[in-house]
This record gives sequence, structure tokens and C-alpha cells, in this order.
Amino acid sequence: MATSILEARGGCIVPKAADRGYHIMYREEQVNHCPGCGHTHWYVGRTMAECAFCTTALPLESASLVAGGQIVRTIRRPVFGAPEHAFAA
Repeated sequence: MATSILEARGGCIVPKAADRGYHIMYREEQVNHCPGCGHTHWYVGRTMAECAFCTTALPLESASLVAGGQIVRTIRRPVFGAPEHAFAA
């Protein structure tokens, strides 16, 4: 008998896509019928699509391509040596 979830799933927490089956999500290259009402009118955002009639929300298929759903950029600013440059007037 398996003693942990990892052993039960063969060493992986998330099962492979072929094992998970079909997931309901908004696919840009297809006609998307709402699972709630059957209409095909959508408000499409960055990570979700919302039905214009019944407000059922579906994740976008392409949203997983963005790391964590957001892009975070860091900017390194120069450190000023003289104290008169450290503060704005």
C-alpha cells in the first residue's frame, strides 16, 4: 500500500495531461460554447473569459504560458554616492 501521495501517483503530484482528461477552458482557436447557458459571446481578459449572458468564467488556455499569471519585472537603479543626489528637490 502506498504511504504517500507521491508514491500513489508515481512520483508526481500533478498527473500528466493525458491522464487528466478534458478540461473546460476558453480556447481561442475554437468556437466556445458556455457550459452554463450555451451562448458563444465572451468577455476575454488576460487570464479569464467571462460569458456575456450568465457570467460563467473560464480560464484561458494560453494563460498558463504566462509565469504565474503575471509578469514581474525588477529594475535596478544606480546608487548615488553624493548625499545631494539622494533626495529629489
